[in-house]
Amino acid sequence: MAKKKRVIVSIADREYPLNILPEEEDNVKEIALKIETLIKQFEKNYAVKDKQDVLAMSTLQFASQLDKFSKDSDVEIEFTKEKLNALNALITQVI
Repeated sequence: MAKKKRVIVSIADREYPLNILPEEEDNVKEIALKIETLIKQFEKNYAVKDKQDVLAMSTLQFASQLDKFSKDSDVEIEFTKEKLNALNALITQVI
């Protein structure tokens, strides 16, 4: 089992210690930076009085993007399956 590494990320002016696999570190830090950037955008563009509000807004935006990506991926997988099935049928006819 791979040894985990302790990393501290800062989100909304708070630090969060995480124990992650070393190969996850860059990704985790990149995501934390994206969250921070999104929080700053929300604070700049909306009259937000509480960090909890911008955290909720950020969470909703990321969840929405993840859901869209997941649905898009499902569509691509189904399309690929259909094409492979069609190719398999053609190969079967030729053989």
